[in-house]
Amino acid sequence: MDYIEINKQAWDKRTKIHLASSFYDLQAFIDGKTSLNPIELAQMGDVNHKSLLHLQCHFGQDSLSWARLGAKVTGVDLSSESIATAQQLANQLQLDTNFINSDIYQFGLSNTQQYDRVFTSYGVLAWLPELTSWARTIVNALTPGGEFHLVEFHPFNDVLYGYGYFSQTQPDIENEVTYTENHNNQIETVATWPHPISEVINALIQAGLTIASFNEHPYSPYDCFEGLEYVQDKGYRLQHKGQNIPLIYAIKAIKPL
Repeated sequence: MDYIEINKQAWDKRTKIHLASSFYDLQAFIDGKTSLNPIELAQMGDVNHKSLLHLQCHFGQDSLSWARLGAKVTGVDLSSESIATAQQLANQLQLDTNFINSDIYQFGLSNTQQYDRVFTSYGVLAWLPELTSWARTIVNALTPGGEFHLVEFHPFNDVLYGYGYFSQTQPDIENEVTYTENHNNQIETVATWPHPISEVINALIQAGLTIASFNEHPYSPYDCFEGLEYVQDKGYRLQHKGQNIPLIYAIKAIKPL
């Protein structure tokens, strides 16, 4: 099975649904609202005049939000529907942002540019069969001294819902609806892979990056899992036997000079 093509078809369909969702609130974004959350804003710091590569950028809201903060952004995504929409939004908002339609592995083989920052976030790693090539793509795309920033959903939560934690060769194949409220029970077939945090960190280290920070967070900015409850000024949490479950983790890694 061509798992990348399966996921491309799913995300082409999902993009059309997401554009009409209140989850993404496209009109508010067009009117000037940022799509970025405090976690990534604090970790990334000032991006003004920085070149930034956004991997798995979906239809470009975060990419364009970074561009609004002064970054020179290139976004990459598997979905042709997502990339076409992202470029349309960039033109509409008059933001000088470049978008590339490619899966991460093919992009890594062809890319010759280097960037000050590489960024990826929220639900990205499960779509990747293996992380060695992913990490190599990142380190090759960074300038010496450049920074990689990952903000991702914590796999601990996946285990509570019955998914595997440790890596596996074969993907989980599921027929499921997307996570936005307007899915209308439209089913897509998707292929995903679990990646323990140790695998993520080791892939980055083995590719030549230095881990500068690793943080875990008990609150998610998104109400996208069952059983979450909102806590004022913090976000959404999930508790097990009265204890907070880690929902987000964040890694900053640096390419040596």
